Amino acid sequence: MTDRLGDLLTEQVDDRYAGLDTASVAQLAAVMNDADATVPGAVRAALPQIVPAIEGVADRLAAGGRLLYVGAGTAGRMGVLDASECPPTFSTPPELVRAVIAGGPEALLASQEGVEDDEAAGAAVIAECGITAADAVVGISASGRTPYVLAAVRAARARGALTVGLSCNAGTPLSAAADRAIEVLVGPEVLAGSTRLKAGTAQKLVLNMISTISMVRLGKTYGNLMVDLRVTNVKLRDRAVRIIRQVTGVSRAVAEVALDGAGLDVKTAILMLDRSTGADPRQRLAASGGRLREALEAGA
Repeated sequence: MTDRLGDLLTEQVDDRYAGLDTASVAQLAAVMNDADATVPGAVRAALPQIVPAIEGVADRLAAGGRLLYVGAGTAGRMGVLDASECPPTFSTPPELVRAVIAGGPEALLASQEGVEDDEAAGAAVIAECGITAADAVVGISASGRTPYVLAAVRAARARGALTVGLSCNAGTPLSAAADRAIEVLVGPEVLAGSTRLKAGTAQKLVLNMISTISMVRLGKTYGNLMVDLRVTNVKLRDRAVRIIRQVTGVSRAVAEVALDGAGLDVKTAILMLDRSTGADPRQRLAASGGRLREALEAGA
């Protein structure tokens, strides 16, 4: 996997940054900001690859499957970050969107660079997670050549799972191994080869899209409101009350009573305040597949 590694776009040395160690803090901040500003454009250029990948993931989730992110180093941490935000944001069960990082949880806090070369561990984690043809697996690797990730994606594809390869180089082994390839070409890093910079930012942007759009398609939002959020602290309770008020137009006091009466479930609270039908709010939600808009329209 080291053949022509130096030829990868993410490993190139950009001569524009040759004086990095002689620049002032202000100059360095401006240089990095300018470089980061190019990342969204690279993501937009990859939308023709991103869209079908998300459609495939959303279809698997809608049919009862799961989503698994697999990565090593920075890429693995991006996956863990995105997956860990799904339960509080969308009230998903922990097993619906998961992430594994080469080296396990310890690798989140302390770099374990050697584990990314362990192909056997990458393949084994797919079996350990019980991946089946119903699931989707997204392999994340800036180089597109990480052995751990490649082995995981190949093992998942062999089991019939939908596989997506997210990288920041063109024509990578990961792209060839996956059903759907996403190549976000961010170019050489300001600090040559440090893919925790632009490549890491690009990965975060794409993972934001994968999880958020999939959840929107599953009916986890009402408009752009987080109606499936998990109310676990003062800030989130306040947000839940504001959402209820925005949808129903009731006072804060009424919204708070409804929220408590609904067991802190925002969708149920909103339906409790909808006087258009006497049907049980939870039954209405179940009949609409958990989609608040459909439940409200059915009662109109």
